[in-house]
Amino acid sequence: MEDNLIQQKSKEFAVRIIRFCDYLEAEKKVQRTLATQLLRSGTSIGANVRESRNAQSTDDFIHKLNIALKEADETEYWLELFLEAEKISNREFQSMYDDCSELCKLLTSIINTTKTRQAAK
Repeated sequence: MEDNLIQQKSKEFAVRIIRFCDYLEAEKKVQRTLATQLLRSGTSIGANVRESRNAQSTDDFIHKLNIALKEADETEYWLELFLEAEKISNREFQSMYDDCSELCKLLTSIINTTKTRQAAK
């Protein structure tokens, strides 16, 4: 169940990121290079979660989710930069940041649970 939730939420977040980056470029005149960085890391979360479905082992599953977690952390970084550079409003930032933080928490929980179960075997 937790697996399906992370897949759903990471895909929904990727769609939000795509739309947000389009908005940043068109309306906020954010440099394409910067928007692309956010786009790359924000969509990579879901791609790595999706890739974890076909993991060859538990260690591989954990590895894929750790990559997704790193990408989520990077996405938070880019959002923080856009806020501090005054390219997005506090409201825009908080909405995207909260969703990304939720993904980080879910990923951390799944990784820790999987490691605990693996150690118990």
